[in-house]
Amino acid sequence: MGVERNGARAARPVSMAQVARAAGVSQQTVSRVANDLPNVSARTRERVLRAMEELGFRPNFAGKSLRSGRYNAVGLCLYDVTEFGNLATLRGILSAAREHEYAVTMVEMGANTPMSLAGASERMVGLPVDGLIVSMSIRASDFDSFRPHPGLSTVLLTVYEHPACTTVDSDQRGCSELVVDYLAGRGHREIRFVSGPAFSVDSTFRELGWREALAARGLATAEPLRGDWSADSGYEAGQVLARDERATAVYVANDQMALGVVEALRDGGRRVPEDVSVVGVDDSLGASVPHFDLTTVRFDLIARGRAAFEHVLLGSAPDYRPAAVRVPPTLVERRTVRDLR
Repeated sequence: MGVERNGARAARPVSMAQVARAAGVSQQTVSRVANDLPNVSARTRERVLRAMEELGFRPNFAGKSLRSGRYNAVGLCLYDVTEFGNLATLRGILSAAREHEYAVTMVEMGANTPMSLAGASERMVGLPVDGLIVSMSIRASDFDSFRPHPGLSTVLLTVYEHPACTTVDSDQRGCSELVVDYLAGRGHREIRFVSGPAFSVDSTFRELGWREALAARGLATAEPLRGDWSADSGYEAGQVLARDERATAVYVANDQMALGVVEALRDGGRRVPEDVSVVGVDDSLGASVPHFDLTTVRFDLIARGRAAFEHVLLGSAPDYRPAAVRVPPTLVERRTVRDLR
């Protein structure tokens, strides 16, 4: 007996038998059309499809997946969907899924949930998905020991390399090399760094890249100052830097802190860029800050998401080998760097 909602009986699903009667064909022919199989003439296929549309027939995708072994769906596990970069990465995943006619099943684990790759995988393995993407903002406690579930192609969104899973991320070390190259090429030799919080994977690799790039050019490093991604913490770091008379340039791990550094330098009597040059990361504030003139680095986060999705599909091939995929950044030159040459 049908369930009534708002006084009306809910319509029962349309069966293949009903479509077959309406189209004047066998149920086997309807099944072949529903599953996009060959050996059906174009004229008959069109008649069946028209009957399906008129009756509101929905194919049984569960049965179809049992026959094909595929769900045409990918799982996405996020620990905090509001974290910077996740929404743009999600756009990339969804656009790639749309092109391949895949669905995306998303599970948010919760920002306060301990990060566990095994936990994320277990959440997804019972769902109708062909592969899994896990977004990691911090290093999971079981990162080294984790092995993907057999048959579940798994991609990790992280800058760390993994022996059994492909990892995809923006090139954080390459970002720092790009900035140091740019500043050193304009005559800067005393390049300071303001990092993000110690738990941040991105900040850790940006600092590592900064140290490596300076060392490769024989330039000295000063102890980095640390912020918490906020403009206020950048201002506090800028107050210290305003007293550093040797510094000619400051590389800041995100744009919000960079704006705080710029304001503190100017309040401390140091002109930007005439006395001190400043470079940020993310290019995230142009839509919210008027006359945004900060030289910064932009990551293509949509490309990051697309790459993750593509490698989930590639990972189902028997001869696939895990890879470390790094999406290169782009320097956005504005007006906070002086050429000292």
